[in-house]
Amino acid sequence: MKPFLVLIFFSLISCLSSSYGYDPLDPHGNITIKWDLMQSNSGSSDLRVSLFNYQLYRHIDQPGWKLNWGWQGDEVIWNMWGAEATEQGNCSKFTGGQLPHCCEKSPVIVDLLPGAPYNQQTANCCKGGVLSSLTQDPSKFVAGFQMNVGGSADYTGFQMPENFTLGIPGYTCGNATEVPPSKFYSDGGRRRTQALRTWNVTCIYSQFMASSNPKCCVSLSAFYNNTIVPCPKCSCHCQGLSPANCIKRILFNGDECVMPLPDDYPRLPNNAPTAASSSACRIFLPLLLLIVML
Repeated sequence: MKPFLVLIFFSLISCLSSSYGYDPLDPHGNITIKWDLMQSNSGSSDLRVSLFNYQLYRHIDQPGWKLNWGWQGDEVIWNMWGAEATEQGNCSKFTGGQLPHCCEKSPVIVDLLPGAPYNQQTANCCKGGVLSSLTQDPSKFVAGFQMNVGGSADYTGFQMPENFTLGIPGYTCGNATEVPPSKFYSDGGRRRTQALRTWNVTCIYSQFMASSNPKCCVSLSAFYNNTIVPCPKCSCHCQGLSPANCIKRILFNGDECVMPLPDDYPRLPNNAPTAASSSACRIFLPLLLLIVML
C-alpha cells in the first residue's frame, strides 16, 4: 500500500466518532456480567453475579447501574446479598412462612449503598452502583452480589435469563454465553474451588445510542480554567477544514466532546473560519491529504 493511502486510512479512523459504537481509543471496552452457578439442589440455586467495567476511560456515576433481566421459567429470588430488587412483585402464591425477596418476572437489581448492614454485604458490593473505569481505579472496577433462586431445575438444566440491560443510556447487552467455570482460591491460595457453570453477558456502549446530541461541549476557556461550558447547540466540526483540528479529539468520561460554534459563544475567536460539519470533514479530509501527498 502506498504511503499516502496509509495516511488517508489512519486519518479516516481518527475522524470516526464513538457515536457509532466503536471507539478507536478503546476498541475492546465493555462491561461484562458474569454469572457463576455455585450450588444447585432440587429447585434451588445459589448464584454469584459480578459486573466488570473493562472500559479504559468510561466510568459509571450515580445513580449507578440497574441490572435487569427476564427469567425464562418460574424463578423467584428468595434471598439476596450485596444488592436488592427494586420491587418485590406479586408473591401471593406463596402462603405462610417467609416470602421471596422478589417474584418479578423481570427484576431490576440495584447495588446496596455504602454502610449497608454487614450481614447483607458481599465482596465488591455496596458502592451505590458506581463503577470506576479500568484505568481510573483498578480496585473499584468490579461490583458483585449473591442470590438464592428458587423454581429452577438442577444445575444441568439451569436456564440463564435473557434480555439483559444495565439501566444506563447507551449500553446494549448481548445474549448469555457459557464459558469455562470460574475458579476461586481460598485458605490463602492453598485450595481452589470452582463454579458448577459460568456464563458471560457482554454490554457495549454507543454514544449515539445514549444521545443523538453531544453530552458536553468545550470552549477554548476550558483549557485555562478547567470548566465544561454547557451549550444548547453543538456540532462536531473541523475548523477551516484543517486535518490537525479534525484528528485531535477531546474526551469527557469516554464521550467525545465538541466545540461550540463561534456565533453561539462570543467568547470564542470571532475571526475563526466558518466550521464545517463532521460529515464534511470525513469527505474532504482524504481529498486534502491526497492533494498534499501529490
